[in-house]
Amino acid sequence: MPRGELRIYLGAAPGVGKTYAMLEEAQRRAERGIDVVIALVETHGRPHTAAMIGDLEVIARRTATYRGGTFQEMDLDAVLARHPAVAVVDELAHTNVPGSRHAKRWQDIQELLDAGISVLSTVNIQHLESLNDVVAQITGTTQRETVPDQIVRAAAQVELVDMTPEALRRRMAHGNIYPPDKIDAALGNYFRVGNLTALRELALLWLAGTVDEQLDAYRAQQGISATWEARERVVVALTGGPEGATLIRRAARIAARSKGTDLLAVHVARNDGLAGADPAHLARQRVLVESLGGTYHQVLGSDIPAALLDFARGVNATQLVLGASRRGRFAQVLSRGVGVTTTALSGPIDVHLVTHPEAGRGRRTAGVPALSRRRRLLGFTLAVLGMPVLTASLKALPDLTLTSDILLFLAAVVGVALVGGLWPALLAALGGSLLLNWFFTPPFATLTIAGADNLLALAVFVGVAVAVSGVVDMAARRTRDAARASAEAQTLATVAGSVLRGQRPLTALLDRLRETFALRAVSVLELVDAADGRPDRAREEAAWRLVASVGDAPATSPGAGETAVPVDDRLTVVLCGRRLAASDRRVVEAFAAQAAVALRQQRLAAQAAAARPLAAADRMRTALLAAVSHDLRTPLASAKAAVSSLRSHDVEFDAADRDELLATADESLDRLGRLVANLLDMSRLQAGALGVHAVAIGVEDVVPRALDELGPPAAGVRTDIPADLPAATADPGLLERVLVNIVANALRHSPPHRPPLVTASAHAGLVELRIIDHGPGIPADQWEHVFQPFQRLGDRDNTAGVGLGLALSRGLAEAMGGSITPETTPGGGLTMVLRLPAAASVTAMEEPPA
Repeated sequence: MPRGELRIYLGAAPGVGKTYAMLEEAQRRAERGIDVVIALVETHGRPHTAAMIGDLEVIARRTATYRGGTFQEMDLDAVLARHPAVAVVDELAHTNVPGSRHAKRWQDIQELLDAGISVLSTVNIQHLESLNDVVAQITGTTQRETVPDQIVRAAAQVELVDMTPEALRRRMAHGNIYPPDKIDAALGNYFRVGNLTALRELALLWLAGTVDEQLDAYRAQQGISATWEARERVVVALTGGPEGATLIRRAARIAARSKGTDLLAVHVARNDGLAGADPAHLARQRVLVESLGGTYHQVLGSDIPAALLDFARGVNATQLVLGASRRGRFAQVLSRGVGVTTTALSGPIDVHLVTHPEAGRGRRTAGVPALSRRRRLLGFTLAVLGMPVLTASLKALPDLTLTSDILLFLAAVVGVALVGGLWPALLAALGGSLLLNWFFTPPFATLTIAGADNLLALAVFVGVAVAVSGVVDMAARRTRDAARASAEAQTLATVAGSVLRGQRPLTALLDRLRETFALRAVSVLELVDAADGRPDRAREEAAWRLVASVGDAPATSPGAGETAVPVDDRLTVVLCGRRLAASDRRVVEAFAAQAAVALRQQRLAAQAAAARPLAAADRMRTALLAAVSHDLRTPLASAKAAVSSLRSHDVEFDAADRDELLATADESLDRLGRLVANLLDMSRLQAGALGVHAVAIGVEDVVPRALDELGPPAAGVRTDIPADLPAATADPGLLERVLVNIVANALRHSPPHRPPLVTASAHAGLVELRIIDHGPGIPADQWEHVFQPFQRLGDRDNTAGVGLGLALSRGLAEAMGGSITPETTPGGGLTMVLRLPAAASVTAMEEPPA
């Protein structure tokens, strides 16, 4: 049986018309004679959406019970038994009631698809798992229901249902999305223009990425390697040389000409791992390209133009940026070079050859010989002394032919090459050819060569000797380069591991650099403005600020250390203890580049930490305004109405009516006073200015006072407090406030026939009070959520306060040295456990300074 197809309608926010568009498609398919049923559609009371269902067959939902409540869910078995061609299933990210076959609705849909039933469904961008934290940061609301991105990406079709923020807000204001009592709160919070604009952009970008993946998959399936200019992509090739920064900036300017253009940087490393790329340059260039919004890539290849073009075609690049050749003119005459070869083979990809200061200057090398000085001196000694000794030995053996003499001299040249390298071998070859000509080639004792075959033999000898010398020298250089590359790679890998494992990456990086090169100290200096009117040394030290260091007596200026490695215009890494060899500088520069990255990340983390309290305060301020506009308005309006009625001369009230109005005003003002007191206490907690006067107090004295303050609603609350319970250390007034808030919350969620129970016990130096309710309870993954300020999890009315009760209670408990943790009540419900230090375990708690 073929698998069914999934079509998803994606929206940026509730109310954009996803369900309506889905039902329109269902009606179109039904008109074409396709068997379509409504498995589940949530109309949310919107009449236009409900009318669009029309005469489509609706499969009855199943009723599920959970913790005393009843819920309507899709009847999966009924849909499978009916087995239509197309099933309409709304809200892909919905969480099913515990006890259902699957935890999530998208899992139900997967079973329908496996059964060969095509499905139409909907989802909002905020429910995608990869964007959940981004949406929470933008809107301040965490979505508890999510769906994995791969489920949506695997859909046969994803259609974006788009609407401008202004149009969506007009729909909201007209009452087409939420009931009238929720419109003001929605427009002032989640449905702000900025939020909707950001969500809309997220939806568009996510869908654009999905379209790119589908296009890449299609091109791979069809074997299409030609570039399709559906979207501009600029690839910049990096050699690891100093010109890379120029190329990246030029490529970024090219990419900026078209909105939405991708910037990709690629470095082609040789397969043998012996390329001359500078890791420090590559590290800095990677940071630069990422700061410009691009991505960095590295590929392997022996043929650089082919590897570069393969990468460009693989990412469907439209433009390729290369640097002008650094080789000299003579080298460019001998071979075309990477730039010219790539341009000739690029096909439809536009190639930009960018000039830079390094062009035509040649590739500068360190000039380090392949072999050590000792071996080279030994090679010259063998060449100077060994050739005459070999000549004397061969003169003593008159029976050898010229061919044998040449072979023996060739073996001697090879030996010199193995010992001393190229130049001693060339000297040996030249000297050997002269000695062969003078002593062993007729006519003897002259440089004249009589026979053509002898001339050919000597020429071949010289050619083979030079070739062998060159090969031996190249092999020695390759061996040296391989050893150096291996050592550098091992060092950098160790650096990366130590940075990843450490909690302080910059310090770990500098410490690893100090250990690797046996240094006394390593410091990172940042350039600042120098103070005028000081001596030269003092002015130099004042111009630099020490931002990080390890070791003893770190340098405070670049001149105070043995080696200074500039990272950029403002940062310099200074090494103290010994002067490094030139061959070690490349690795040190790589360390320095990574140190700059670690410093930037450290500063960004510090800025983020500094911004978090401000963001929390801003969220609290926003929530406070929303809460005040709704929750404080109700008791204020009630008190105002009662007082206005009493002052009115149009109506005569009897004594009973007057008492009732006065009681209403008194009760409303009491509620208003409690709400304001909670707000003030929360503000003091936030500011750390709440005074705590802890004394030994009996719990059996505080609990009745808290219940009395709650009034008649707390008359049914049961208590079970042992007579021998030790006293707790707490502030009596704050403890009473904590108990009032927790018990009031338990009363609000307890069924009438099962009021809350307050119990107490002592354990491990703590006094524990348990406030137990048998209400619907809260899932364990949402326990911490109820302690957030202005959060009323599960409430549906605006008469339950501003949602500060539990948040304030936890803050007050922690201020007294205690804690509040939730637990599941056996049989259903929630238990709040208040733990306080026992009087015997704590002597006193000091009031914090004002």
